[in-house]
Amino acid sequence: MAERDVDLFVIGAGSGGVRAARIAASYGARVMIAEEFRVGGTCVIRGCVPKKLLVYASRFADEFEDAAGFGWTVGEPTFDWPTLIANKDREIARLEAAYIATLERWKVEIVKSRAVLEGAHTVRLMSNGARVSAERILIATGAWPHYGPKIPGLEHVISSNEALHLPELPRRIVIQGGGYIALEFASIFNGLGSEVTLIYRGENILRGFDDDVRAHLRNELRTRGINVLCGHTVAAIDKNGAEFVVHLSDKTAIAADKVMFAIGRRPNVMGLGIENLGCKIHAHGGIEVDEFSRTAVPSVYAVGDVTNRVNLTPVAIREGHAFADTVYGGRPTPVDHGNVPTAVFTEPEVGVIGLTEAQARERLAKVDVYKTSFRPMKATLSGRATRSFMKLLVDGLTDRVVGCHIVGPDAGELIQVIGVAVKMGATKADFDATMAVHPTAAEELVTLREKAASYVREAAE
Repeated sequence: MAERDVDLFVIGAGSGGVRAARIAASYGARVMIAEEFRVGGTCVIRGCVPKKLLVYASRFADEFEDAAGFGWTVGEPTFDWPTLIANKDREIARLEAAYIATLERWKVEIVKSRAVLEGAHTVRLMSNGARVSAERILIATGAWPHYGPKIPGLEHVISSNEALHLPELPRRIVIQGGGYIALEFASIFNGLGSEVTLIYRGENILRGFDDDVRAHLRNELRTRGINVLCGHTVAAIDKNGAEFVVHLSDKTAIAADKVMFAIGRRPNVMGLGIENLGCKIHAHGGIEVDEFSRTAVPSVYAVGDVTNRVNLTPVAIREGHAFADTVYGGRPTPVDHGNVPTAVFTEPEVGVIGLTEAQARERLAKVDVYKTSFRPMKATLSGRATRSFMKLLVDGLTDRVVGCHIVGPDAGELIQVIGVAVKMGATKADFDATMAVHPTAAEELVTLREKAASYVREAAE
């Protein structure tokens, strides 16, 4: 058999694709990676990183206000959106250059082109029509914003992609959605001074999260001035000069300067040519793979959001690394998608790992619930009306902590550390035996002693 052009061809230079390419190359594989937009993918270019920079910016208003309670006199602050966006863009360009440099250092060939599959071992570059033969192909094309059903005026809607590049800060914005992206941008625009209305079709925000977390965060967002309307959808959007009129499903209308939809993202599988190869699409829309990220075609693999397993950047990175270890490192490495910690960078933040209370009660014979709500120490002098919330879910038969849920300052940082303990199988007794660090908010997690509730599941007849 004639030698292939490369050992591995990666379609998509996002978090999962870049990690897979780099690690495969470190094992000696000849690797080519194609990217039609910018190296770094959603997370680096138009997702986690630029969004977090905007999150930081949105929190300074609170800091200026809170300073007075601690004896500081701060002049009237002013904010300039174009400066923030320009500085954000400069940092993203730096990160992209760093990603490119890393790939080049490992001799990964980067091709700036859309790539489609023409066979189990053949990829065609759309920029020039060239065909590349590869022993294996890895699909890492991520996901793309979904706008929902066609409604009148849908052409006026922006997604999180465009929200990161607006020429000016909108005075009023309507955001439809109730997940990570919708809530994070609602907090960003609210913190920067916009009037924010959040529209969500469900009974409460953050579907899939613990019900106590959902209720607590919703109340916090409303306290901060975000108008949260659940049980509604956007039915139509009219353009009226420079502003928009957003018509809701209950026949009411809201005036806005921008309308943003963040109702979900779909695996980016369109136009890849996978339907001609025999790769299967799962019922949830992602490419179907096994525990080693193999598709139904032996030479084709897929990692990250395009598989629609756990759609988080660190998961895509882990999947990409595991793929390279398995195929090129001689170390078969399945990815464990259980107990993945995650954070929502709203204000206040949310950090969770493990089971929700509803899931625990459904799966376990006995569940012990520990929870607390308290005023953060900083708020005692600042006077800010906010409360933190923490909750531990414990298997009542084994004493293992099966869920941890936090809403409050630095919840994302806290859940990363707590995630290690939960992943290792720490028990409530282990938490109790850990000395508290005082005064901190995190000490609440090791000083919870009184059960808020205990549930025993009735045995099936």
